[in-house]
Amino acid sequence: MFSDNSLLPKETIRLAALGILSEGPLAYADLANAVRQFVGRIAGPSLELTGPSIEMLRYEALVEPVNDDKDPPLALTAEGRTELLTLLQATVRPPMTDMSKLVIALKMRFLPLLSADERRDQVDLLIDACELELARLSDLSDPTSDDPYFQDWLTHDISLVDSRLAWLHAFHDRV
Repeated sequence: MFSDNSLLPKETIRLAALGILSEGPLAYADLANAVRQFVGRIAGPSLELTGPSIEMLRYEALVEPVNDDKDPPLALTAEGRTELLTLLQATVRPPMTDMSKLVIALKMRFLPLLSADERRDQVDLLIDACELELARLSDLSDPTSDDPYFQDWLTHDISLVDSRLAWLHAFHDRV
């Protein structure tokens, strides 16, 4: 993890793999495909997000084969579940990049794995990240600027963050 307790790209992929396995055992190829599909659809293709080998998860005893078949399904171990919960509780690093959006999507997908208090804490972290993003964008905004296109874009981006922030506040009350 970074010093601010946010996830490195390889840890984001680890979160995806462990979270998917928390839903039930999968064959190695199916797990790799599910991770690739989810990550690719949220963040797009990226060399930064190639992530660790699933074999590394086996080596670290975070996943294990369910049986002795030639290509057995993999399941989450107790250590894997502990690691998953630790990764789920990481912070989100502003500004909102594709990586941040991927982390948020993974948190939302696997949020039910956390206790009610932990879920609210995670939504609070997301609210804080949005507030920092809003402050950063607002600092750039200058209505008197001679650059109307950039200011229009900033106004649009600020509106998106405002909308996300309002949604997160309403969501906080539901979790």
